[in-house]
Amino acid sequence: MLHLTKMLAKDGEGATKLLECTCAGAPDEACAEAVAKSVICSPLLKCAMFGADANWGRILCAVGYADAAFEIEKVSVALSSKAGEIPVCENGVLFGASEEKAKEILTEDEITILVDLHQGTAQATAWGCDLTYDYVKINGDYRS
Repeated sequence: MLHLTKMLAKDGEGATKLLECTCAGAPDEACAEAVAKSVICSPLLKCAMFGADANWGRILCAVGYADAAFEIEKVSVALSSKAGEIPVCENGVLFGASEEKAKEILTEDEITILVDLHQGTAQATAWGCDLTYDYVKINGDYRS
C-alpha cells in the first residue's frame, strides 16, 4: 500500500518530484498528521520544491497553518534526497544552510522534508508532488 501511495503522489499531472514530509517529535499522532499534511498540501511549498528553492519560511508557514497545538519556536526542519541532507531551520529560525548544497539536494526527483517539533514522540508521514508549469497548463487548458 505504501508503494502504491507513493506512486499515486508522484504521478500528479505535470509533476516532476515526489515530496515526502515526515513530522516527528509531535505531542500526539493527530498533531503529526496535521503538520505533515499541511506541509505537503501547501501550494507555495510545492512551487518552491519545483524551483529547487530551500525556502524554509514557506515550510514554517505551512507548519503554522496546521490545525494543531505546538510551539513553533522549537521546530527544526531539514531537507533531504539521495544527494544528501541539510538542516535549514533550527528552533524556529534560519540555520544558515548552504544555498548551493540545498539546491543540489532539491534538484533530485524525490525530496524529503523532515519536520521535528521536539515536543513528543509521535510521528506521521504524508506524500505529494511539486506544482509545476505543466500542472497549471494541463488544468487550465481543458473545459469541463
